[in-house]
Amino acid sequence: MGHDSEAFIGIDTSKLRNAVAIAEGGRGGEVRYLGEIDTSDAATRKLVAKLAGQYRRLTFCYEAGPTGYGLYRLIGSLGHDCMVVAPALIPKELGDRVKTNRRDAENLARLLRAGELTPVWVPDERHEAMRDLSRAREAAMDDLKRKRQQISSLLLRLGMHYPGKTTWGKAHRNWLRSQKIAHREQRIVFEESLGAESQAQERANRLEAAIRVAVPEWSLAEAVMALQALRGIDLIAAVTVLAEIGDVSRFASPRELMGYLGLVPSERSTGDSAKRGSITKAGNRRVRRILIEASWSYRHPPRIGREKQAKVDAAPKAVAEIAWKAQTRLSARYRALSKKGKRPTIAVTAVARELCGFIWAIDRAVTSARTRAGASQETR
Repeated sequence: MGHDSEAFIGIDTSKLRNAVAIAEGGRGGEVRYLGEIDTSDAATRKLVAKLAGQYRRLTFCYEAGPTGYGLYRLIGSLGHDCMVVAPALIPKELGDRVKTNRRDAENLARLLRAGELTPVWVPDERHEAMRDLSRAREAAMDDLKRKRQQISSLLLRLGMHYPGKTTWGKAHRNWLRSQKIAHREQRIVFEESLGAESQAQERANRLEAAIRVAVPEWSLAEAVMALQALRGIDLIAAVTVLAEIGDVSRFASPRELMGYLGLVPSERSTGDSAKRGSITKAGNRRVRRILIEASWSYRHPPRIGREKQAKVDAAPKAVAEIAWKAQTRLSARYRALSKKGKRPTIAVTAVARELCGFIWAIDRAVTSARTRAGASQETR
């Protein structure tokens, strides 16, 4: 061990204690367990300072998880490299059924030294805050759906059926208030459920309003406005996509983005046989759901409604052209797949995969426009 050597440190994080292991540089470098430390900043700073006095270069890593990115930012502020690792992509030995904090830390250090770990994209604090706000709104909507389902299930058991077509509008709510339930106990349940649904709706509305207020101050505000030129993408969908994906420009091609979102077919090839199955469903499920939902709108012929026209007019000309190209191509794609006998769900999934490419192209157009605007200001 010398001050001019290199070391790779694996950290198995938890709520109160972090297990730490170190792998010295070189193929035959020693891998040893350093023990556990508190998760406090002071304990981490002390560990980093101690190791920095022994090695010329330090590289840290830990798995992405519920502990967040605070450790990553702290180590970076101390002047050292740190990698947040994708847990699902960590190589594992077949048949290894022993899992301990020590083994996990040592394995991370060993794989980090070998260059076999895959990092995740780490957002800055502002971007992480927008992601938390977007996810809070999604959780509120899920809660609202559950409460509405509880009310519908209760009424179904009582033999009460709404005669209209559209539920949870003004007419439906008036109908709900007019229902007479014979038994006091069930009437209490019904009234409490209606109150809970109303509170859940108000919570969702507050979070959506907070998103609308926060977007103009966000670094990706231009991209959010541009994505809304696409059919099936509104403000909430655009914010969700960008908050979850982050920096779209880090993907060198649309195919990389498709693979990241798990919208590419799975494949099992051996010898002369090649079998392709359903999509891999790897990556971010929230973005995948948004794109699938948006892709259902491409079942219809290309058109721009009055409300969408305002979004298209607000977007740069290059973005508007990409959005219209997406409409014509994806609508034709859905019809072509339907004529071949493909199920609607399969056709929509294929459309969602190609929609990723148009999102990538729009982000590239926004980035180029921003670069040109910055260059023109510098020349003035």
